[in-house]
Amino acid sequence: MTPDQLTFDLPSVPSLERGDFFVSKSNQFAFKMIEDWQNWALRKCILFGPKSSGKTHLAHVWAKMSHGHVVSAKEIADPERASDTNLAILHVDACVGDVERETVLFHLHNLTLAKGHSLLVCGEKPPPLWNIELADLKSRLEGSPYVKLDEPDDELFAALLKKLFKDRQLTPTPKALSYVVLRLERSYTAAANFVDIADRVSLAEKKQVTRSFAKQIIEEHITGDD
Repeated sequence: MTPDQLTFDLPSVPSLERGDFFVSKSNQFAFKMIEDWQNWALRKCILFGPKSSGKTHLAHVWAKMSHGHVVSAKEIADPERASDTNLAILHVDACVGDVERETVLFHLHNLTLAKGHSLLVCGEKPPPLWNIELADLKSRLEGSPYVKLDEPDDELFAALLKKLFKDRQLTPTPKALSYVVLRLERSYTAAANFVDIADRVSLAEKKQVTRSFAKQIIEEHITGDD
């Protein structure tokens, strides 16, 4: 049975608590910036980094610390109402090029700060690469302080895999984890992809995540070597 032949495909429920965010050299500066949110210049910060690098996790950590809310940029319908609290906005760079959506973000940016709240803006690339159409929004975001989440170092990569497995309620053996850490590309996307496949295959084949199972996943689904 292949992963696509599963009868049930239950979504994982990632833990977004502070204690589940592992800090290493790859992300410590970004984490310190989030913790120091009350001293942000202009009461705003832009957090960027590759897909699955922890932006959503850090946004939720910040929202809990600041008693704020987290919202996706595409879901904002009423800037006046959304600006009534400290606000973390996810996937902002996914909305650029849509002037109507950019206008909503522009008003939300101004209203949030005018009401004395703080703003955390999240995207995959740095603001100068967002290709924003609306000049007023472009100047405000590109003039904001921003901080980057780098690709994981070895320490963070191992911790990331453990967390992703934990989110799926899977417990890999130490040998399995070591095997994966040594052989996967050092990226958040690669870690998320491996755990997603491992979860589906282990459920379909009723296997534990052992070293031999990890080897099977890498050879059959990651490198394509049968």
